[in-house]
Amino acid sequence: MTTEVQQDTKMNRFELLVDSASVGEIDYRVHDNTIVLTHTEIDPARRETGLGGELVRGALNLIRADTDYRVVPSCPFAAEWISEHPEYDDLLSR
Repeated sequence: MTTEVQQDTKMNRFELLVDSASVGEIDYRVHDNTIVLTHTEIDPARRETGLGGELVRGALNLIRADTDYRVVPSCPFAAEWISEHPEYDDLLSR
């Protein structure tokens, strides 16, 4: 199984691909220098397998590498995941 997170700027979302098929997404809004993560969704058949966390991690890694945005996780899933992974705290205070 190969996984990849890609950003779709036209749709304002990050997508998780498993073996080239989309299985999840994080929707976002950008305001000035802030990216607000608004909703995380994983294919119901694939929930409870860790893919949601993989999606959040991949999105945050892309945000860190490609932007100087401050992250605001308004999505409860993303907020909880970030709170459990302090290595991403710097993205909350950029």
